Amino acid sequence: MLNVIWLVLIVISIVVAAVNGRIDVISQATFEGAKTGVTVCFGLLSVLIFWMGMMRIAEKAGLLELLARLLSPLVRFLFPDVPKGHPALGYILSNMSANLLGLGNAATPMGIKAMEELQKLNTNKEIASPAMCTLLAINTASITLIPTTMIAIRIQYGSQNPVEIVGTTLLASFIATIFALGLDRWYRFRYRRKLR
Repeated sequence: MLNVIWLVLIVISIVVAAVNGRIDVISQATFEGAKTGVTVCFGLLSVLIFWMGMMRIAEKAGLLELLARLLSPLVRFLFPDVPKGHPALGYILSNMSANLLGLGNAATPMGIKAMEELQKLNTNKEIASPAMCTLLAINTASITLIPTTMIAIRIQYGSQNPVEIVGTTLLASFIATIFALGLDRWYRFRYRRKLR
């Protein structure tokens, strides 16, 4: 659906530019947009490579394992229907750890693997299980300690203090996560009552 919306907006802008005799503006905007896109991508790439390297060092040093152990009781509380020791819990912990460090690109493969494992536990393959919904809520809102992507964009555009957003990002993502988990619990409660 989003692709259709973008296509309609692009077609409308081309038609309006053509009617007003300003097609040159469209070509100029296209080339400027492409140039900006490439520039931003290279800036993001360098910062993401740096943070991926830092995460690899943290993984080798045992920091991610420590973080996973610290998060383990929380994960057991949030996912009570997932059996202890199930592979899904490991993927969920990896996903949450990567999201905490602001590495959404690294978190995505772990989230997909966690969903695949949770689907194996799902009794009704046609609808998402409560555990899958909880993972989606956490992954979407996710508390972020270091918003690496936003810091990279701010560096790319010459921000004087690119890390000044860390505090507000932490607060906003914390509130979003609490709200998402509250809604998740409310819908779980309603789901259980419906099954009775």
